[in-house]
Amino acid sequence: MNNPWHLYVMAFIYILAGIMHFVKPKVYLRIMPRYLPFHKELVLLSGVAEILLGIGLFFKETRTLASFGIITMLLVFLLVHFYMLSSEKASAGFPKWILWARLPLQILLIYWAYSYVKF
Repeated sequence: MNNPWHLYVMAFIYILAGIMHFVKPKVYLRIMPRYLPFHKELVLLSGVAEILLGIGLFFKETRTLASFGIITMLLVFLLVHFYMLSSEKASAGFPKWILWARLPLQILLIYWAYSYVKF
């Protein structure tokens, strides 16, 4: 494979994050917005999605689709970020400054994924 090193870093991050949904599901269950149904199923589904999208980045044929999938996933995950800002209990013990710092990080991650889109 002749891909840039940062593509492998991104793929590894999403694959590892997806695996963590199965290794430590309680961490993800604690930050699920109460208004969403089927918390456990959504945590596991998002873990599968992260793993598959991370793997999809490795292949030229699926990279653009995987990148758009990651962008979509990150946009949906903004719900979780805003939910965590909504109350002390929802913050899962994270300081407010970290929760606010995650929002621009999310935008950077979206830009990073978009950088691999080829039309």
